[in-house]
Amino acid sequence: MGTLYLVRHGQASFGADDYDQLSALGQSQSERLGRYWAERGLRFDAVLTGTLKRHAQTWTGIASGAGLDAQPLVWPGLNEYDSEAVIRSIHPHPLQKPDSPEAYRAHFRLLRDGLAQWMAGTVSPQGMPEYTDFVHGITSALDHVRAHHHGQNVLLVSSGGPIATAVGHVLGLSPDATIELNMRIRNSAVTEFQFSARRHTLLTYNTLPHLDGPDYQEWITYA
Repeated sequence: MGTLYLVRHGQASFGADDYDQLSALGQSQSERLGRYWAERGLRFDAVLTGTLKRHAQTWTGIASGAGLDAQPLVWPGLNEYDSEAVIRSIHPHPLQKPDSPEAYRAHFRLLRDGLAQWMAGTVSPQGMPEYTDFVHGITSALDHVRAHHHGQNVLLVSSGGPIATAVGHVLGLSPDATIELNMRIRNSAVTEFQFSARRHTLLTYNTLPHLDGPDYQEWITYA
């Protein structure tokens, strides 16, 4: 059996002109995760990432903290959905950037609704694939790991949507349950699958062992 470690990127720049960029805290979260693994002697036989900047930056931080120099396999199917396009598909009027707790809650209520309709096939967000194709991009990465890395430790760096979708696929969850997983995954969180040539099995979800302790409580973020 092998182990697949799925890591959500560190904190990005939510509300900024370019979300696809780690914040200073996101960089620190990533480096801290790498140091945590290095302290425990964990090494990886292979690394996969999406193509987004925040994926590459998170891997760079992990590699720096852990002293790793692996060349990742870049897998476009691990990219996140376009949350703005999802919201526009059900709310065509422009939204102001969220700047208050209520505005953030409104943003995520719309996102939940848009995701549910996209997953059901009732809306087609502009510039995005059909939901079945989005799922295939993720499951094809899982298939690749099973086919090529039996018995190995593999790291996969992606985003909340693909990781929640992977867990939903492995557990056979409903769309609503998958959305709830997506909404609760934390920055730099680790999810673990055990895998054989035939299947993946969930071991852990959304854990932050590298941020355990009072010194890191303020490092725990969601967006």
